[in-house]
Amino acid sequence: MGIYEELGIRTVINGNATLTRLGGSLMPKEVLDAMLEAARGFVDIVELQEKVGQEIARLTHNEAAYVSCGAAAGLVLSTAACITGLDSEKRERLPHLEGMKNEVIVHKYGRVGYDYAIRQVGVKLVEIGRPEGTTAEEMEAAITDHTAAIFQFPNAHRDPIQLPIEEGARIAQKYNVPFIVDAAAQVPPVRNLWHYTTELGADLAIFSGGKGLRGPQSSGLVLGRQDLIEACAFNGPPSPFIGRGMKVGKEEMVGLLAAVKWYLSFDEEELINTYERQVQFLIDEFSSIPHVTAKRNFPSEAGQPMPRAEIIFDEERLRISRDEILRQLKEGEPSIDIASAGANGVFINPQTLNEGEERIIAERLKEVIG
Repeated sequence: MGIYEELGIRTVINGNATLTRLGGSLMPKEVLDAMLEAARGFVDIVELQEKVGQEIARLTHNEAAYVSCGAAAGLVLSTAACITGLDSEKRERLPHLEGMKNEVIVHKYGRVGYDYAIRQVGVKLVEIGRPEGTTAEEMEAAITDHTAAIFQFPNAHRDPIQLPIEEGARIAQKYNVPFIVDAAAQVPPVRNLWHYTTELGADLAIFSGGKGLRGPQSSGLVLGRQDLIEACAFNGPPSPFIGRGMKVGKEEMVGLLAAVKWYLSFDEEELINTYERQVQFLIDEFSSIPHVTAKRNFPSEAGQPMPRAEIIFDEERLRISRDEILRQLKEGEPSIDIASAGANGVFINPQTLNEGEERIIAERLKEVIG
């Protein structure tokens, strides 16, 4: 009997996304083996963090790297780093910012709920932009002596109404303000691990370790400027300050290093081709079913350059609602979790599917809609 069965928990076929609530991604054997090896010995955690960071930085063509306790912790620590630097007195005062820089600039129409992690440090978010877009003049006008950093959340769905990252980074550099990219879900493509920093000019870029990289779910990766990475570590564990509750174990550090090596070692183009084959299979399976429309949707929900299958139901003719379809899939055997699309459709995301699971989803979905 497995541990999930022992606890009375069913496993789920995840056709939704690399969602935290579903456990992120499945780690490959190379990552699991590395974590098991790391668990067998005691080490100096600070030294390990430094050495792992140096190796990840080398692999990703960055000045420096820091393994955080998830991407949200990376947001907290990078914000703190921009405020305190290596000043012990400032570090001890967080999140009380009297007399310190206390504003962070964000695009109003590019915000995500996860920017709470930035506000956790005590800063005020200064919003710029309008529904039709943002200008360089708006960003420059928002920068003051109180500005600690500028954050941007790239996503192909939102990028047209945000200032291009390279332009924002150029403005930030002009005013000596750190420019930080929250790219938690922006792998693939793997080149984003260095594209935002070394090519577009961002000072830091933050990634989830447990999404596309398929490392430990509770890991994140901060890449970029050496001094800011050092300040992230300065504010992080094991010091008893704002990052103390964001511990990263030796297993997660080594596991994320193994995940980066693993991801860099295989053919990303072939991975995307696999996703395309799975999506096309689903489209073919439903293209001839009455009252059902199936098509390719691109890019993914996170704006990644990969496809999803979008299946739309004529609820009235099928005599079943989309929400009832989702419920039956989730409560059936096997349990299947896919995303809603619009008012009467679903998305099936191949990124979190094992080979062949697209066939199981198709079979169950046909059973549900009759």
